[in-house]
Amino acid sequence: MFPIELGQYPANGEPITLHVLTVAEADELFDVTDRNRRSLRQWLPWLDWSNSPADTAEHLRTVEARHHSRNGFGAGIRIGRRLAGSIGLHAIDERHRSSSIGYWLSEEFRGGGVMTAACRAVVTEAFEHYGLHRIEIRCATKNHKSRAVPQRLGFVQEGILREAEWLYDHFVDLVVYSMLEQDWPGPTGRLGAR
Repeated sequence: MFPIELGQYPANGEPITLHVLTVAEADELFDVTDRNRRSLRQWLPWLDWSNSPADTAEHLRTVEARHHSRNGFGAGIRIGRRLAGSIGLHAIDERHRSSSIGYWLSEEFRGGGVMTAACRAVVTEAFEHYGLHRIEIRCATKNHKSRAVPQRLGFVQEGILREAEWLYDHFVDLVVYSMLEQDWPGPTGRLGAR
């Protein structure tokens, strides 16, 4: 359960933690999003709906309500005291015990294994505390960095959804990865593991 310790960031030894995002963090989350807008816009379709701290606060109210009703969550990724990104367990399909995960990380922290460690923790949380059976991750086929996360964690690539997402001015194909509860090895370590 939250907060979740993920180890230390290799570049400076600061602790990496996951915590449930709250409306009180709207200004900070908007600032990180805004500073990374250009790189995030390449792959994430929601940037045009996040134009102010008020927009972010509205999103966080929805995220908090989902968390309180045990219908998923949005977690902040902190490196030391700095908010570095976000990862979330989307709304849960209770009948099929399934959900999906979405994530993003500030440019300055990419490439160090942070998102793989965060994703590993969220998958473990989803199976152990939410009782899920299946988790999906969908990424644009050309988003190789995002695709590397489920690949490192042993997710199965199921297929390609052709032109499945509208990304501002064009459609992109999405690759679907899945993990089933019986195939999940559990947390196999912290940052830098598998």
